[in-house]
Amino acid sequence: MDNMEETFIVIMLKNKETGFFEKELGSYAVEDEDGLICNAYALDEGGRTEVYIKLTTGKDVEDWEYDAVFDYYDPETVMAEADSVEEEDGGYNPVWVAKFEFIDDVKAMENKIKKLLELHKKELVSVYETIADKRDEYSDD
Repeated sequence: MDNMEETFIVIMLKNKETGFFEKELGSYAVEDEDGLICNAYALDEGGRTEVYIKLTTGKDVEDWEYDAVFDYYDPETVMAEADSVEEEDGGYNPVWVAKFEFIDDVKAMENKIKKLLELHKKELVSVYETIADKRDEYSDD
């Protein structure tokens, strides 16, 4: 038996004008033991339902790491499972917004989210390895 605890992600349809959630589209069991998902929601965009998943680092980064993580993170890695990936500034930790079309099949959505998380985690591991010795380049002191 697997000891991984599942996290349940509920994707709600959000009204573009009001910002209020209107209805639940689905609940998905994923393994996110690293806390890489900030939140998820969907928007109706011209007849297509687009899912937005905000991905983060899963841990608090040091001040110097914030810019370094953004500088070395390659969104193309995650693009294998997303239509777009954009940086979102202003958070305490780096955040990327991955967007893809909603799939009206629970298992297919779970697999899509799982693959997205795997790619994101793989990229983060690579970034942390790359920036490990770059503190002096990013520190103000």
